[in-house]
Amino acid sequence: MDAILGECSLERLRRRRTEKWRTYPGDVLPAFVAEMDFDVAEPVKAAVRGALDNDDLGYPDKGDLGDAFAAFAAGRLGWAVDPGLVFAIPDVMTGITETLLGLTAPGDGVLINPPVYPPFFFRIRLLGREVVEAPLAVDRAGRYDLDLDLIDSVLAAGHVRAYLLCSPHNPVGRVWSRAQLTAIADSCARHGTALLVDEIHAPLILPGARHVPFLALDHPVTERVITFSSASKGWNIPGLKCGVAIAGSPAAATVLSDRWDALLAAEPGVLASAAAFTGGLAWLDAMLAQIASNRDRLAQLLAEHLPAVGYVPPEASFLAWLDCRRLGLGDDPAAAFLERGRVALSPGPDFGAAGRGHVRLNMGTSPELLAEAVRRMAAGGR
Repeated sequence: MDAILGECSLERLRRRRTEKWRTYPGDVLPAFVAEMDFDVAEPVKAAVRGALDNDDLGYPDKGDLGDAFAAFAAGRLGWAVDPGLVFAIPDVMTGITETLLGLTAPGDGVLINPPVYPPFFFRIRLLGREVVEAPLAVDRAGRYDLDLDLIDSVLAAGHVRAYLLCSPHNPVGRVWSRAQLTAIADSCARHGTALLVDEIHAPLILPGARHVPFLALDHPVTERVITFSSASKGWNIPGLKCGVAIAGSPAAATVLSDRWDALLAAEPGVLASAAAFTGGLAWLDAMLAQIASNRDRLAQLLAEHLPAVGYVPPEASFLAWLDCRRLGLGDDPAAAFLERGRVALSPGPDFGAAGRGHVRLNMGTSPELLAEAVRRMAAGGR
């Protein structure tokens, strides 16, 4: 691995006090929650140290964050962002939740595409809204895709007031094309549906794919769209509590500005995120190179130890979606891998009914720990 990422020493990792390293006993190898094992980028560390040295721990100001994100979006995503329409938020899901509160009423339907990030389900229900599903289509090779006809028919039903799109998609790792996103824009415009786009994995595009930011589309509906992103996944800093919401127009931004008191980020997170988007690019490139290598290595490891497991290498992110149904471990293979192999993976059913028989594996680690995770899975899958 590139030295900038550290060594991923298991002894050192076990000294961390995060959910990943405190949820299970010490004999369990954690590969579940979306938290990487790499050292934090030095520019991010410097920003946090600077906040502490300056006693800068008060209520946050957006500061340079809008300009920093706009520079990153222009340089890496080919997207011209108005810094004035960038809002600091505590995290993506809080931003989505508050926006849904402003754009929908109790009992309204919110459309999602399972298998999908588990908080989509429980946050929507917690708001008193109805979860409406348009599951991803999947072919015989295990490749997932948007079912655009189904999405349009569901939106036409009338009670679905908002669509929460995951782009790139977690957990299947797909990067949607410009044509697919345009079709979604057409459907939302036709049916008057509010659109929220979770683009938190956009900094994590892997070689061979190209992400299209939704707000970069040349489509009238973008003026009503809000997208959400963060440095938290790309630079592994979710504990610093800062994300960004980007409004498609000043009118769309009203729902965010009206909820400023519910959307306060952490000041160190604001500073660290601005540092990541500007000074953390070398670290990001090293990390992406390692994830791309791990993505290919995982295919080899599965072929050697668990050839019955279905795996389509992701186009984005450090998360792998694995089809374990041929192993005969039931709806929740993660339970068997944990009990018999002492490796913790994300249970597929948490991502919806379409996740039964699947697991999500975190590849954001060293090649050695990735190999150990697969070996433990093989022991648990027997």
